Amino acid sequence: MSELQATGRTVGEVAQLAGTTVRALHHYESIGLLLPSARSEAGYRLYAESDIDRLARILYYRELGFPLNRIRSLLDDPGSDPLSLLDRQRELLIERIGRIEALVAAIDRERTALMNGYNLTAEEKLEVFGNFNPDDYDAEATERWGDTDAWAQSRQRTARYNADDWLRIKTEADAINQRFVAMMSAGTPPTSVAAMDLAEEHRRHISQFHYDCGYEIHRGLAEMYVADERFTTNIDAAAPGLARYMRDAIIANADRNEPTR
Repeated sequence: MSELQATGRTVGEVAQLAGTTVRALHHYESIGLLLPSARSEAGYRLYAESDIDRLARILYYRELGFPLNRIRSLLDDPGSDPLSLLDRQRELLIERIGRIEALVAAIDRERTALMNGYNLTAEEKLEVFGNFNPDDYDAEATERWGDTDAWAQSRQRTARYNADDWLRIKTEADAINQRFVAMMSAGTPPTSVAAMDLAEEHRRHISQFHYDCGYEIHRGLAEMYVADERFTTNIDAAAPGLARYMRDAIIANADRNEPTR
């Protein structure tokens, strides 16, 4: 009997340890994503510690929404190493935090209207929020970020806003976006000083009226603009390509103020 046959974990033990199912582990094996390192004398699957480490990385990427074939490509890339994979996963999680925090701010806008004792008509919602409907994201944001500091901070700040306040905030935000449109139309590179300065103004506007938007969160918001087609469509309604232009300017500004490398 080999050492692994004596110390390896069974498929049931691994499933319980990882919080997944035996069926999922069987499927991962069938597609070559996670193969047990050995079999017992009776033919049962046995997993080594290295197998369990690989499973942990698989589950990280699954949580981030990656398809299984893409996960296999990432893990089997001969140029990758465990540390770089963890770094990439961390970056993706930060991006997700930025996306969800933006949803929190949008939801708070409409909730505050209700808390302050007035109901918005359909016309008022269109005037304040445009085609962006916070209700579409309420369940997702509540489930994932209902207990975060950003949620609490945004609710506290917006609790005093009334409809006129929201219209003023929206007007200022629209003015920033229109200046982005003008720069893009004029051919100003998103990495120019002017575009980066406008991106900084955009970040400060969020921080002033919603929640403290640091550069990492701002990066996440920027990636959301192009990664989520719902937001891309909403932003590009002002001008085709605006979402990507704003993303590039925001990333450039974040790099200028707080480099990631």
